[in-house]
Order: sequence, then structure tokens, then C-alpha cells
Amino acid sequence: MHLRTTSIFLFLMGMILGICMAATGCTREKKPDTPPNIIFIMADDHANRAISAYGGGINRTPNIDRLADEGAIFFNSFCANSICGPSRASILTGKHSHKNGVTGNGAPWDGKQALFPRILKEAGYQSVLYGKWHLNSNPGDEFDYWKILTGAGRQGFYYNPYFETSQGEGSDIDGYSTDIITDEAIRWLEDSMKNGQPFLLMVQYKAPHVPRMPALRHLDKYWNDTIPEPVTLFDDFDTRSHYATDVNFFINEFRPWPKAYGTYDPQENIYLARMTEEERKAYHAILDPHNEAFYRMKEQGLLEGDNMKKYAYQRFIKDYIRIVDAVDENVGRLLDWLDGHESIKNNTIVVYSSDQSYFTGEHGYAEKRLMYEEAMKMPLLIRWPGVVRPGSRIDALVQNIDYAPTFLDMAGLPAPEEMQGRSFLSLLEGKQPEDWRQALYYHYYDHGQHKVGRHHGIRTGRYKLIRFYTDDVWEFYDLETDPHEINNLYGREEEYAGLVDSLKAELEQLRKNYEVPDWVFDPPYVSLKGIEETER
Repeated sequence: MHLRTTSIFLFLMGMILGICMAATGCTREKKPDTPPNIIFIMADDHANRAISAYGGGINRTPNIDRLADEGAIFFNSFCANSICGPSRASILTGKHSHKNGVTGNGAPWDGKQALFPRILKEAGYQSVLYGKWHLNSNPGDEFDYWKILTGAGRQGFYYNPYFETSQGEGSDIDGYSTDIITDEAIRWLEDSMKNGQPFLLMVQYKAPHVPRMPALRHLDKYWNDTIPEPVTLFDDFDTRSHYATDVNFFINEFRPWPKAYGTYDPQENIYLARMTEEERKAYHAILDPHNEAFYRMKEQGLLEGDNMKKYAYQRFIKDYIRIVDAVDENVGRLLDWLDGHESIKNNTIVVYSSDQSYFTGEHGYAEKRLMYEEAMKMPLLIRWPGVVRPGSRIDALVQNIDYAPTFLDMAGLPAPEEMQGRSFLSLLEGKQPEDWRQALYYHYYDHGQHKVGRHHGIRTGRYKLIRFYTDDVWEFYDLETDPHEINNLYGREEEYAGLVDSLKAELEQLRKNYEVPDWVFDPPYVSLKGIEETER
């Protein structure tokens, strides 16, 4: 009788504990005594909308979604400066652009400052990097080993790419970039698992960055589908400042690329020159008939005005999600490898993110840079068995300056004082601190690139205030009533005047807190007119 009573008691306690976990998000078990491994997977320009866990409705990403199902998905993760190099620098340093020195893609990179991979390495971690680096000097001693894409303005190539290594070697590798980077990462995992050291493995894809060249296995997908258009594809910008329409990345017209097979010298195009003759033939066998159909439709007058924009959007977004398909497959390969090595899986944190999100037709754009939601947001999904409750949804405001202190905190290490971000480990454990931030600071510096003006701003849980400070132009949005940011309320609604004033004061306070110097607001500006495009 006593044993039966004890069993019933334990059963009830187990039920109560389960209810606690479901209701409060408390962790299922304590963190392991040994430092966790960290696999950080980063894409380039991967829009939240193109991850099905975010509910975009344009594609399926079942493997990336596994991280949300088996871990946590963040719905308010943002970058501090929506452009490739600066975002990567903020992730590595935990600091805003003006502090880490990478204000734009052309800025020099100081790898001697405090970087989370080096701190982990000094604490006994193996620290390795495979894939896209995209900073203006190679990695240094923060990694035990690195193998990075080079060429094409440090962007790398999709087909048969060239890699450089920390050992001073360089070589072409046959295959598709996303697949190769995963091959290298899995090969390293197979070798590294034998020594028992904790590791940081950074797996960084070029995809889905321009010029978008899907893998041959995906090139014939979606031709008969109609991908949903964003509600703002035909935005009229009625209430916005001229900065919203000065930009040169509108999806207005489609221009077939490449030219028809046999009509050009492939060596004149650095991207096509990377392909083998067999690959080019296969590429053209699929693309050329569709391009020929485009020319026929144009000659028949079927692609005028809005019809051209609709057609251009479909060609753009289908290539985009074809490339995302390869990313998702390769995330699945990494997760499957971990699933096959249970002891490693159970002590390995897997993080998926991108250097920023991307406009996939919103406002008619195809780019990033601006402080609007689609460019400022970043996907962030994290699985940590035994620590992060499966299916967790996190709405707190986090930023890419938080990644470095979080990774260090996960490893039980303190963040250097110079890091401006804050660990969000407590959020992953289901506990939001009472003093968690209520506002984010954003600052874009690359004035004139793609005809985007310099601007900074503040984003709270509900409101956004942007200042294009070259000529003191402001935009203000109520994101609760206007989630698509089509109604600029600045100076138009008296009821918001007091709120705008308080946001201006808060913006100034954030600027001071992050020590943004006064001189950055008064540089020798160049005119936006006539600016030539530079490589993104």
C-alpha cells in the first residue's frame, strides 16, 4: 500500500511539473555540467517571410522549422545596421557599427578587438568557420581553422567556388556553394568529435544573396506556381518622404539573364565562367524557354505597366526561394548528422540566423538597408535540448549586438565590458527580466549606396521613429495599426505629437548610451543624384 501511494504521489508530481513547464516555459532540466557546443548557421539576406515557421506563406522550410518546433523562434530579432559587413561585425563583437568600426561594406575590419569566437577559443573551445566571411580582411587567431569563400568582391560564387584557408591554401571546389560548405562542416564534425573538446562551428552560407543562381536540382521548381504578392508590392508612398522613393532597388522590370545559350562568351561573365560546360547547358536548357516566352509576351504587349511588375516579382521571388530550398536542405543535413550522434546532439546548441532580413517585394523593393521592418528584422531560431523548451515563441526585443554576449553566457563566460549587447539566455530559459529593453537603436551609415540616405532611429514594441538626418526628414509609424509601414504619421496627426517628442528624447538618450559621436551626423555628404552602384 505504501509503494502504491508513493507511485501515485510521484505520478502527480510529474503531472504538476509538466503543467508548470507548459504554462511558464520553465526549463525541463538543468544545463549540462560540460560546456555546450555551438553550431551557428548564418545565411545572407534570408527574409523572415521565406521561412515557413514565420508564417510567410510563400515556401516551405521544414528543416529550419525543426529548430522552432524543437526549440525557440524569436519574432522580434533585429539588426543594428542592415547591411552585410556591419551586421557580421556586430554579431562578432557585440557592438554597434560606430564602436566596431564597420559602418559600411567598404569599411576596414579590426579583428584584434574582443570577438566572441576568440574568447571561446581561449576558454578551451575549438573555434572554426566555414563559408562566407564578407569582412575586409581575413579572419585571424579567433579561429583554430577557417575556410572562406573568396572572389566576386569577397562574396564568393555559387558554382564551383574558390576557397581560401587559414593555412594559406586556396583552391576551386567542384559543386554548389551551399552543399560544399555543409560538406566541409560535417567532415569537420566527424573528425572533431573524437577529441571531446567543446566547439564553436560557424557555418555561413552565401545564399540567397545576389546574383541568385539556384542549384540545378531546384531550377525547374515553381514555374507553374503563383507566389503570393506582398500587400505593399504596389505601394504608392503617398505619406512617405522622398528617401523611400529615391532608392534604386525597385522590382519594376525584368531583364532575362543570362542571354540565350550560344549567344555570348561565358568567360565575359565571372559567374557563368565558374560553371562547367555541362552545367551551363543544363542551366540554359531550363531557363532559355522561359526567357523566350518572356520576349514573346513582351512583343504581344502583355507585359505593360503593372503586368510587368507582377511578372518581374514572380521571376525574382521564385529564384529566391529556389536558393532557400538548398539552404533548408543543408540545415537538414546538419540536424540529421546531430540526430545520428545523440550524445553530441544533447549538448549542442544550434542557432539559425541571417545577417539581416530582406525586402522580398514589400514596397516594391528587393534589397535591405532601410529601417523598415522587412530589412531590420532578422530570423533567429535556436535549439538547445534540455534547456530550451520545444515550441517556445519569444517576443522580447533582441538585436544582433546581443548574440556575442549570449554565446559567451551559454558557455558560462562573462562578456567583456566593451560589448554593448546583452545576453538573452534568460529569455531562452523562459524568464524575461523585468528590466529587459523596451527600445532598439538603429543606424545606417552607407550614405548614397543604392541611393539610400543615412538615417538612425528607435524601434519600440509598438512605434518606430526614423530620422534621415542629412536634411532632417522624419518618419513615424504606429506598428500596431500600420504593420506594413505605409502611413507615415510624422507631423500629420496632432494626437501623436507628445508621443513623437518623447520618442525623440528616448532616441537621443539611446544615442548617448551607445556613445554615438556627434561628428557622424555631420560628415562631408555626397549627393544622392548620380551615385553609381557599388557591389553589395
